[in-house]
Amino acid sequence: MTAAAAPPAASRTPAALRRALARPGTGALAGAAAVYLLFWIVAPPFRQFDSLATVLYQSSTLGIMAVAVALLMIGGEFDLSAGVAVVTSSLTASMVAFQFTLNVWSGVLAALVLSLTIGAFNGFLLVRTRLPSFLVTLATFLMLQGLNIAITKAVTGNVATDSISDMEGFPAAEAVFSSTLTIGGTHLRVTVLWWLGFAALASWVLLRTRFGSWVFAVGGDAAAARAAGVPVTFVRVTLFMTVGFAAWFVGMHHLFAFNTVQSGGGVGNELLYIAAAVIGGCLLTGGYGSIAGPVVGAFLFGMASQGIVYADWEPDWFSFFLGAMLLLAVLFNLWIRRQATRR
Repeated sequence: MTAAAAPPAASRTPAALRRALARPGTGALAGAAAVYLLFWIVAPPFRQFDSLATVLYQSSTLGIMAVAVALLMIGGEFDLSAGVAVVTSSLTASMVAFQFTLNVWSGVLAALVLSLTIGAFNGFLLVRTRLPSFLVTLATFLMLQGLNIAITKAVTGNVATDSISDMEGFPAAEAVFSSTLTIGGTHLRVTVLWWLGFAALASWVLLRTRFGSWVFAVGGDAAAARAAGVPVTFVRVTLFMTVGFAAWFVGMHHLFAFNTVQSGGGVGNELLYIAAAVIGGCLLTGGYGSIAGPVVGAFLFGMASQGIVYADWEPDWFSFFLGAMLLLAVLFNLWIRRQATRR
């Protein structure tokens, strides 16, 4: 009697392990562990709790945007204007409050309205024109970049806004957007708590609500989703407005952390937001990803940016390190997905 052939090695992979490998954030988590171990070994200051707090702070300002951008990417789109939109929000709040001698919360509210409007503009323009989000948001990026500098110069006579630290409402706004907490003798910026809170909320929406199912459906196949009754226009516009909200929040943090804003900032940050989401397992083609993955991706960037400083490496290598890290993370994620789906 002929002996039965042995099953392929891949088929003997436990189902639980395959499911774990198939999760979008698995590659990011492995990469973060490797980077953490690297800097733990080569940079003794990296091991201190105060250093970890600094890493978390660097991660949080990137991570809040990465959460919103990840949702947008899962929905099949991305936003190249997100970086300068953060600066637009800061500039608006500062100039409205200072030039009209208002309570700073008036500027904060004006900035929120503008940021949501920019997001809605991107979403509606995308839907109406059917142009790729690359072109739509690239145009918005260029317009905002020019407006930031031109309007700031026209209003303030300078490329930066005036300080608002002595204006009414500043202490309360600073407490919300840029305060520091002391936990066990370690100073932790409040943005870390906001980051984790936003991530938890976004994850719940994505995995536990009908809207989250719509996001996956629209990102996977918009035409099929529309045929199934999914409000594609509503989903896309809402996702762009979510990015606008995140840009407003991070912009408010920068404003109340530094009191003034440089009008030419933010350029290039949109690529970091997208990179953090991609490292976290989100696909540029849409329909696949998580929130936990980009959270880990942002933390990985925070470790890299501060770890290089603590290791006393040449800072000129920072961009190369980030690029190499992005490439390796994408390749590793691709390998993990192939292993997880192989039978």
